[in-house]
Amino acid sequence: MTVSLEQLRRCHFAVDLGAARTRVYVKGAGLVVDQPSVAAVNSRSGALIAVGEFAEKMTGRTPDYIRVVRPISGGTVVDIEMAQRMLRQLLGDKMRRALRRNLRLRAAACTPHDADPLAQRATIETLVGLGARKVELVDTLIAAAIGCGLPVERPEATMIMVCGAAATQVAVLSLGSIVTADRIPVGGEAVDHAIVQHLRHEHELMLPSQSVRPLQLALSENGLTSQGPAQTEIHGRDVATGLPRSVRVDTAAVRDAIHTPLTAVLDGIGKVLRGCPPDLVADLADRGIVMVGGSALLPGFDEMLREATGMPVHIAERPDICAAQGLGEMLEGRIEPLVLNPLAA
Repeated sequence: MTVSLEQLRRCHFAVDLGAARTRVYVKGAGLVVDQPSVAAVNSRSGALIAVGEFAEKMTGRTPDYIRVVRPISGGTVVDIEMAQRMLRQLLGDKMRRALRRNLRLRAAACTPHDADPLAQRATIETLVGLGARKVELVDTLIAAAIGCGLPVERPEATMIMVCGAAATQVAVLSLGSIVTADRIPVGGEAVDHAIVQHLRHEHELMLPSQSVRPLQLALSENGLTSQGPAQTEIHGRDVATGLPRSVRVDTAAVRDAIHTPLTAVLDGIGKVLRGCPPDLVADLADRGIVMVGGSALLPGFDEMLREATGMPVHIAERPDICAAQGLGEMLEGRIEPLVLNPLAA
């Protein structure tokens, strides 16, 4: 673990800045913010109009002078000032005043695996702008593994897959550290894009961005497997005429479109396993893979991985908030490090 547990126990709050959602855990209060990482801004005056869920509902429905922006992309802050304004609004005046009572305010934040120094610096500056005097960075893979209850401190292999909106991170952990890991630039947004492109090319239909996820769920509880209904009705806009139109879509073709970007995830799992010592791979044959992250809830994704790898695949109980929960566990001091007793002389 790059940051010691003792340093994390001194932190007062933790932030998980995700491309899809932002979560804030406050020590002693629990998870106080769980909102979409979206802000709506008046481009004429620069005033912040809305953040979170309300701003997300405005996507694609605003007049010209209102911009809906996402200050976080792929787990990296791309607009520091807007990210600070969004976080201030999400926390609210009361919570910000409570945090600022700490003279040496300390914060912790998740960063994607192998994040470059510029990305780490952007995260630190974002939280410093909120009043933090010290910011500790924790690898998202370790935070998520702790949050879903994996025994990361033990000398045994645990494999975790963080399925984010912009990327998927896969790692094998042992003794509190990452043994091998890979970050694949394919996430829930790539799946959404594949569905939109399929409908545009095959049916000349433009699908509203907020209708993509309901379409995935409409493929039935079996999702990516073939047990779902043969067809489903989709409403959208005709590419040529611009008029609203409904079409009957072959769900098997939609499933094929979804599978295409997910093959890169399978390649990433194979790469991680090839770089892992044989003893740890033997442990994983029984324990399998634990999926966390919002995209882990994509219907049938776990079954697809199970068939492709031949390994057990489990979805965490609350996969979307595991990283924030893991940060909270470390802040509250509930995680005990493995103590190695030296041999007696």
